Formats: sequence, structure tokens, C-alpha cells
Amino acid sequence: MANEKILIIEDEVKIARFIELELIHEGYGAEVETDGRQGLERAAGGDFDLIILDVMLPSLNGMEVLRRLRQTAQTPVIMLTAKHEVTDIVMGLDIGADDYITKPFAIEELLARIRTALKRKGLTRVSDLIRLGSLSMDLGRHSVSYDNEELDLTKREYDLLKFLAQNQNIVLTREQILDNVWGYGYYGDTNVVDVYISYLRTKIDDRYNIKLIHTVRGVGYVLKNE
Repeated sequence: MANEKILIIEDEVKIARFIELELIHEGYGAEVETDGRQGLERAAGGDFDLIILDVMLPSLNGMEVLRRLRQTAQTPVIMLTAKHEVTDIVMGLDIGADDYITKPFAIEELLARIRTALKRKGLTRVSDLIRLGSLSMDLGRHSVSYDNEELDLTKREYDLLKFLAQNQNIVLTREQILDNVWGYGYYGDTNVVDVYISYLRTKIDDRYNIKLIHTVRGVGYVLKNE
């Protein structure tokens, strides 16, 4: 049985209680907050393995809760929202959400997304430091540097680079990258991978005049030294 501790920040009491009971049934530890500001305080002060965060909350909305939380913690966050607009989804992911799910939802899907997010979190315990030439990723500090110069990456860029680095010298398809970086429930255009690969190349390969991120035509991408 699972023993991870999950915080639910959701102001709709019936939904929060439903999720809480299902998580407890699955063996998780579950706690609930119905207010954004109180939820942030609980999230910052508690040792949670994952947070389920609603967007529309009293006193402090979910986006602001996430933005402030990411200043001090990298706890996996799944956004829970009734909104379907792409701009809201993109905003949440860019701020630092690990995944999202829209209401109404099947509890089985939410549980699957929780398992995936917790599995990704567990990868950081295998090795805290990944190196490739002069490129270094410190997973414990959630930082990336090249020749000891720290790089400024967004949450999505960091997650993409981490997946490439953990599979360096292995060619990864766009579908594999989408599943592991964007989540199994992502149904958008696979071109988003190409866009973020381009961002990483600008910040690493182009900046330092190197070639670490290679395109394998018709297949995908691989991180390796030439």
C-alpha cells in the first residue's frame, strides 16, 4: 500500500471530501484545506509528497498559491480546475505545476496522474547529481550549471533537460518525452517538444557554442557529447 502524504487544497467541500476518502482508500495520507492562503501555509509548513491544488480558491487563487510555493519548494503539484482554456493550463504549467486535470474527472484518472507524479518525484532520490561534460544538474537543489555558471531555466525546461540527462546517449521519441515530461494525459500538439528543445538549445548549446542536444531525424532527440 502507498504511504505518501497528499494535501488537497479545494474549496468545494464535497469534491475535497470525495478525493480525500478515495486517497485514504488507496493507502495515502490525505489532508484538506479549503482556503488558498491557509492551504499555502499548510503546504509550506508540511512535509507533503504531493499537492492537489484547485485554481479557484477564496483569499488566494491557486495560481498565486503555486507561484509562492515554487519560491521555496518543488513538491509535485496537480492543478484541479473547471477551466478548459489553454491559456490557464499553460500558465499553470509555466508557473511550475507538474500536471493538471479538469472537472468533472474520473477518480481513476486522477489516481493515475498522482502515481505518475510521485514516480517522477522518486527519480530524484536515485542520484542527486547528473553530469555530462561541463553540464551539471543538481537534482536536490533543482539547479543546472555549465562550467559552474548557473542557468536560468523554466520549470518545463528543467524537467525536459532532466529527462534527457537521465537518459543521456539514448534516443528518445517525442511521445516518450511527452509522456514523461508533460504527463500521460497530454493531448496537445507534439510540436511542443520541438519548441522546448529549441529553448534549451538557445540557453545551452548556442550560448556556450557546444552541441549536446542532437536531433535524430524521424525519431526524436538525444543528449550526448559529440
